[in-house]
Amino acid sequence: MDLNSLCEVAKKAALAAGEIIGSHQGKNHDVKSKQGGENLASQVVTEIDLKAEQAILEILNPTLSEHDLGLLAEETASECTSRFEKKAFWCIDPLDGTLCFSRDEDGYSTSIGLVGQDGIPLVAAVYNPRSQTLYHAIKDQGAYKNGEVFNVPEWSDELTLLYDQSFLKHPTFDEEMNFLENAAKKLGLNGVKMFHLGGAVMNGITTIEMAPAVYYKLPKKADGGGSIWDFAASSLIQREAGGFNSDFFRKPLNLNRFDTTFMNHDGIIYCSDQRVLEVIPKIQDL
Repeated sequence: MDLNSLCEVAKKAALAAGEIIGSHQGKNHDVKSKQGGENLASQVVTEIDLKAEQAILEILNPTLSEHDLGLLAEETASECTSRFEKKAFWCIDPLDGTLCFSRDEDGYSTSIGLVGQDGIPLVAAVYNPRSQTLYHAIKDQGAYKNGEVFNVPEWSDELTLLYDQSFLKHPTFDEEMNFLENAAKKLGLNGVKMFHLGGAVMNGITTIEMAPAVYYKLPKKADGGGSIWDFAASSLIQREAGGFNSDFFRKPLNLNRFDTTFMNHDGIIYCSDQRVLEVIPKIQDL
């Protein structure tokens, strides 16, 4: 596979979807619900999600036969089984952070990843229509933001905790915050600053831009915790930029799990680099 040419295709598709999303920012939308996940953010879908996915597929579809690739797209996930049969598959979230988009809040994006059958991301493109920012990465070739090298900046003096709204209602919220505060001070930082951005894709990437920063989801029994398409592209961009990501047990993210697309079984961790990993509580700490 020519990963460089496939990356260009992914960027083109992300920009095409972003153009559709951008042209509908701040407008009223027909908001519907879908099955999946425990919270509203994971259940909201608009007509823009569907239009953006269609625009992406029009660009990516020729590569399926040309390169013998599979496909996993959020809005048609139940119909996508080729990811188990092909050497690699496109993993698409046409509009991550739909709830933010419907409320005209920051934090939504288009995410396109090419993932090997072994679950390792190979190519990534993420577009933020609100800021008109395009991130991309190719495995072992670094990460880029609007064509410029994208790396972890110099640390600020506070730890930034990127979080989902559900985090505030978690039964171990107080214990987690106490652990984070104490661990941050041990790193010589002046405490923890909480920052809510929106979708999982932008939260993961923003751990680089707001270093030192963390974003994590605890394992849980109920379906949720994000899905493969939330992390397929962002995990590659974040890691190629110098960040660290894994499941909650510090093992590589399983981005081609056979029995589900949800990530709740093992949780996820994103941090701006491995030094920050020690501030994230382990299960036994809670």
